[in-house]
Formats: sequence, structure tokens, C-alpha cells
Amino acid sequence: MEQTSPHTVHSLASDLRRLGLTAGDVVLLHSSMRSLGFVAGGPQAVVQALLDVLGPDGTLVVPTHTPDNSDPAGWRNPPVPPAWWAEIRDRMPGFDPARTPSRWMGVVAETVRSWPDAVRSSHPQVSCAALGRHADEIVGSHPLDDPHGERSPLGAVNRLDGRVLLLGCDHGSNTSLHLAETRQEAPPRSTAGASVLGRYGVRQWLTWDEVVADETDFARLGAAFDATGAVSVGRVGEATGRLMSQRSLVDFGTAWLAANRGAVLS
Repeated sequence: MEQTSPHTVHSLASDLRRLGLTAGDVVLLHSSMRSLGFVAGGPQAVVQALLDVLGPDGTLVVPTHTPDNSDPAGWRNPPVPPAWWAEIRDRMPGFDPARTPSRWMGVVAETVRSWPDAVRSSHPQVSCAALGRHADEIVGSHPLDDPHGERSPLGAVNRLDGRVLLLGCDHGSNTSLHLAETRQEAPPRSTAGASVLGRYGVRQWLTWDEVVADETDFARLGAAFDATGAVSVGRVGEATGRLMSQRSLVDFGTAWLAANRGAVLS
């Protein structure tokens, strides 16, 4: 259906409230700006609408990942020649929460990252940025070896009984499901690496051990969760919005992965 009028801060805020977002919520957002249609003010208007609904006691969280800051030996899209690997590791700029832009997270997430008073976690590959009352609590700690676990921003959102909002994207982009992966019994682990800024601004290459992140079955998992009726679904702008409790999602996902992922892999 053709869009008949522009979306605005006011109309988007009304849509979000109708979906169930309320003042004081902690919400982890995944979004596709294009799916929202024409918005007067673009991504700035989208972020302002979210902040207007959440109010001074609410908190907006977004993924600000930098997956390109990784070991080039594992790059597949596209790969680079092995002869380049050592120089990339030696010369890639160190991750800087204040300066390093996110990659492939969307323009809304990048707008939040650069918003006045936004704070960002320190993980060089899967950082999150946050605005609002609980921002420091959520992103203040992000260990290298626990990128999606209990000590990460995902774990902090879980402890705060936060919510997940998908705007124009599906569960394949639902980062919170990685927290369910970390809760599996003996989940597979691998070694990761990235360039970071150390003390006094000195760049260094670090490696660490982490739970393997695998999104290949998240769409099926999400469809099963949707079928429980626990997700509020409605129109936000031209996009389909999905709002859910992160605790309910992760608890369901933990059980679903235990019952289904091993069966698929065996």
C-alpha cells in the first residue's frame, strides 16, 4: 500500500505507545530505517520518538557492533588474500568507543551511538550503546570473553527486565538470542581476535576465548516464540513492529535451543 502521509516524531511515538512501549522501559532496539517509510527528520526523528515515549526514566539500547574488526583469516564476505592477514592485524586501527562507527547495524543505531550523552560499551566487536537512566549500568561492563553472556549488556538488560523491539526486521537480527546460547550446557567455544586501544592510546591485537555465536536457526526459534502469543505485533510507520519481554524471549530460547539445536546438528 502506498504511503499516504509522512511519518513524524509525534506519529511514530503514537505507534510505539500503541504497540505497548511505555515510559520507564528499558528497551533493546533492532531496526531497519528503510522499512519505516518516509519519516520527516529521518533517523533523528525515529530516535526522538523513542526517547519521547521512554521518558527520563527509560533507557534505549542499540547494538553498535564492529564485526569487521576481527581476524581476517576468518573473513568470508569477501575473503582477503592470506598474504594480507598479518598486515591487517598489525595496522587495523584500535577500537575506540567514541570514534569507531558501527558496521551493518543500521542508521538508527548509529544515530543513537552519536547522540549527546550516549555511552558505549568497550567490546571491540559487539559493543552496545545506550541512552537514559540505566545506560551506564548496561554498557559499563563488557568483558572480551563474555560478549553475549551474563556479564554483557545483554545480561544487564535481562537483569533489568528489559524488552526487545524489532522494527522492520525479524528474529534473525535478535541479538538477545545469543544470551540463550551462552546458557546452554557446554556451548561450543572458539578463539576470536580484534584490534583495540590499550593504555596511552597504543594499538594492540588481542585474542580471547568465547562462546560461538550462531544465528542460523534464530528465524525458526523466533517463529516458535511468536506462536506463543508473547509478542506484541503492530504497525510502526510502514514497518511491522514486534515488542517482547527479553526475559521471556531468552528463557524460551534457552529451552528451544536445548531441545532443537542438538537434534539438528546430530
